[in-house]
Amino acid sequence: MKSGGNFKWGVLIVICMAVFIMVIDTTIMNVSITALVQDLNTTVPVIQAIIAIYALVMASFMLIGGKLQDVLGRKKAFLIGVAIYGIGTFTASMSWNATSLLIGWAIFEGLGAILMMPATTTFLTSTYSGKDLAFSFGMWGGIGAAGAAFGPILGGYLTTFYSWRWAFRIELVIVILILILSYLLTESRPTLKWHDLDVIGTLLSFSGLFAIVMGILLMRNYELWQYISTLIGGGLLIMGIFFLWQKRRKNKGRVPLVDISIFRNRSFVLGNTIGIVQNIAFAGFLFIIPVFYQQVTGISAFETGILLLPMSIAVFIFSLGGARLSTFISPKHLLITGLILGMAGSFMLRGIFGIETGSTEFIPGSIVFGIGLGIILSQVTNLTLSAVPDEHSTDAAGVLNTLRQLGTSLGTAIIGVILLIFIYTGIADEVEQQATISGIPAEQLTTGLQGWVNKMQTGSPDLIVPDTVLAQLAEIADSAISAGMLHCFDVITFSLGIALIAALFLPRKALQSEPEKQT
Repeated sequence: MKSGGNFKWGVLIVICMAVFIMVIDTTIMNVSITALVQDLNTTVPVIQAIIAIYALVMASFMLIGGKLQDVLGRKKAFLIGVAIYGIGTFTASMSWNATSLLIGWAIFEGLGAILMMPATTTFLTSTYSGKDLAFSFGMWGGIGAAGAAFGPILGGYLTTFYSWRWAFRIELVIVILILILSYLLTESRPTLKWHDLDVIGTLLSFSGLFAIVMGILLMRNYELWQYISTLIGGGLLIMGIFFLWQKRRKNKGRVPLVDISIFRNRSFVLGNTIGIVQNIAFAGFLFIIPVFYQQVTGISAFETGILLLPMSIAVFIFSLGGARLSTFISPKHLLITGLILGMAGSFMLRGIFGIETGSTEFIPGSIVFGIGLGIILSQVTNLTLSAVPDEHSTDAAGVLNTLRQLGTSLGTAIIGVILLIFIYTGIADEVEQQATISGIPAEQLTTGLQGWVNKMQTGSPDLIVPDTVLAQLAEIADSAISAGMLHCFDVITFSLGIALIAALFLPRKALQSEPEKQT
């Protein structure tokens, strides 16, 4: 131990609490989607957008968040982040509509997290050394994996038996504990000045990524396609300008947001491609499963958490145990194995969804999928960062974390939009074939059913129909959702296939063990 007060593991406890509250957020939101739609009088697409924007805020500002600790000092930046995060959790817990949830959760918590997350690893490397450092990084990763794995069942329990608001209230209590125990943390000397920060680069990054993600989210509405192409095309153009700006800053001897020369490293690019695809698959999976099961089978948030538990445990065990396997098997071959298992699990799941689908059909495929993702998680970080020279390790870690958050945002957006598109078109096609339902015009019936699905089939559709017809309408909606799930898992399988091709071109390397390579 280098520093950190009289209590040896005090710093580690504070950091683990911070990591825990940051990783459980999205998983809690996903299983609570029906309750959120009801309580906030909103729709599935709006909640989808809020979840995507939360990850997008983190992706857009993660790099400058790391730089801010070099300007303010590690402890000061971290505590400012904790305070902002606390304001966000309080606002989210008191949300009265979707806008207040967006502001509290997606924006304030997201901005707080970008100041907290980069500091979590530097606190550990500055406080511990040797075996203590190895243990602290193991706990750091374990808490992160545990939070992601058990977040769904915790969120489901609170939502079903109390309220989803209690998840944020518990986070607020942990935030207060972190602030109380902050005396255990040590400060670092600032190494950058305010004028060293690349504000223009940050704004370009956020604008470009925001335009792209918003364009994807709007794809569910065919009437907006002319704006969608403008958003996505404009976003890509802005990102091109961002890379030129970074190159210009470096050539002028100024501190860039990221040293783009690391993108010349093929292994680094391939590793990040795999990481972003894995996050797209996982985030998309966690969004669409609650939408299907809570609408079609009518299970509660807690039952959804239980349903996801076998997969969550598989991810947890194999993400932690994969590092041990790498002493016997090449990390590259382990990564390839994980991708193949992920594809196999996704393929197993694609055909199980229907009106009568139960948990017994879901669990086998979800476990295989979880094992695959766990193995991928255990290998991809070190395989990616080990390809980068030590002098670029900080930039590389920042890019890796940024792209992972971008993958989460894109996964929620892309896979969620695919589900919604096929739901809407499926409803329209089925209504057209049964245009005589209760004498209601097909267009009115289609609009009413689509709106009902957007409300997670809570209450009654905005249609005046007898109860006997309502059951028929529910069957049409459920059939459309089931068909949409098949296409979603086709896309997930295909995306993991792209990652598998990328993995084949990775060099066969030993797993890095240096602390500075861990994230």
